[in-house]
Amino acid sequence: MLPFDPDGVVDNLRFERYAEARPGGIDRLLKGIYYRVRPFTSRWLRKYIQRLRAGNWRQKQFPRWPVDTSVEDICEKLLALSIEASGVDGIPFVWFWPDGARGCVSMTHDVETDAGRDFCERLMEIDDSYGIKSSFQIVPEKRYLVSQEFLRGIRDRGFEVCVQDLNHDGRLFDEREEFLRRVARINSYGREYGAKGYRSAVLYRKPEWYKDLEFSYDMSFPNVAHLDPQPGGCCTVMPYFIGDILELPLTTVQDYTLFYLLNQRSIDLWKQQIELILAKNGLVSFIVHPDYIQEPEHLAVYRQLLAHLTEIREPRNLWFALPGEIDTWWRARSKMSVVKDGDGWRIEGDGAERAVLAFARLADGQLVYELATELRAAMPT
Repeated sequence: MLPFDPDGVVDNLRFERYAEARPGGIDRLLKGIYYRVRPFTSRWLRKYIQRLRAGNWRQKQFPRWPVDTSVEDICEKLLALSIEASGVDGIPFVWFWPDGARGCVSMTHDVETDAGRDFCERLMEIDDSYGIKSSFQIVPEKRYLVSQEFLRGIRDRGFEVCVQDLNHDGRLFDEREEFLRRVARINSYGREYGAKGYRSAVLYRKPEWYKDLEFSYDMSFPNVAHLDPQPGGCCTVMPYFIGDILELPLTTVQDYTLFYLLNQRSIDLWKQQIELILAKNGLVSFIVHPDYIQEPEHLAVYRQLLAHLTEIREPRNLWFALPGEIDTWWRARSKMSVVKDGDGWRIEGDGAERAVLAFARLADGQLVYELATELRAAMPT
């Protein structure tokens, strides 16, 4: 028995109900002014305003920077207590990723300007040279011309097309009536583009309105949002459902934040985040903008990131996947069942051929995960 509802605690974190994450009053007024004058400001001025707004972000204790795994910590603690209380040897479950992968990596590119659009072909060449496929989030209106030839060029190379907001003005979630008008057009562009995935501009989000989005998955929730215009953070490195939509959280710092707000020109922070995420067997997801990495110094940093990801891919047994592939897997996994099979267990359900049976066990009072395939390999013949 627990004196609280653990599902409620986890949902409060995933949906950011703990945070004053919705702008109101003076914040909403300032936000409106900022987005009206933004087209007439320089990148230097925008950077200064964003740094000023972030203020004392380093003093914030929660969510924990640079990666917060509060959801995983709570679930693992409850699982350990359950094993201890029931006295069982271990609890079988469907492993998080297909084919026993120890973590997942997903690269995404938000295209914000016509210069970024024009750099997409070059960016695909760079990604391909490291054996990595990625998704491109396209702004349908006002920012730049979106031709069918451009979209087809992305898909024909094995990359993915997603919709990014409507016009990237930061106003999508301001008023319910206006949101409904815009979301009808956003959904229409999703159908036109053949897009399963969606991301809001500037990572603005309001999960209680997500029921109106006609997409299979969303990618708008950051793990930690201290440096974003909308504060908060979902405090998890795993996908989760918001109603019928699967959320693929952003678990690493954006390139714009790294280069212009933190003023860093190395992959050290990204490497630190990767290790923290993989320690929980989580989703390592990135946003890298074709608009901001064209400078030689920034492009060199991005190439270092791709080289590092390629280097750890096989030794760490990582699954590199497009967002749409993660969506397909996670939905299939959510419907699988672990059933008794004689003295053992087996997984049933569509897609079970790629699923791996795992066990949660206690070792010296600590929760550990063991894959059935590894246990069989370790058994004497």
